[in-house]
Amino acid sequence: MKNLKFVLILIFFGLFTTVSQSFSQIPNEIILSIQSGNDVMLASFFNQNVELVVQSHDDVFSKSQAQQIVAEFFKVNKPKQFSIIYQGGTDSSRYAIGSLITNTGTFRVHFLLKPKANRSYIHQFKIEKQG
Repeated sequence: MKNLKFVLILIFFGLFTTVSQSFSQIPNEIILSIQSGNDVMLASFFNQNVELVVQSHDDVFSKSQAQQIVAEFFKVNKPKQFSIIYQGGTDSSRYAIGSLITNTGTFRVHFLLKPKANRSYIHQFKIEKQG
């Protein structure tokens, strides 16, 4: 009987941990889309309106406008490598800071994710020249 209780407690905590971690990580698809310069995959994570800072663009844009701006950035600055430097947040939002190395130089990437309908959406996205 004690073993059954112990097993049930372990299962409960295991499920709780799995559910809690579902929003604690940055989705791999976002990381891969930045690494490969895939604006379509990245834009699939954009909220309907995105606060975007990319080169001379600094405003709130619709999802499709933001995708066009990011596509143009990736066209000129072909990604070679991307890595997350830091990530953090709470249950209501997550953020990440990364380093993007392109054919034209190194950029700092910041983005803010918020959950909606069991999915993470990018609400803020910034690419800024480093150095």
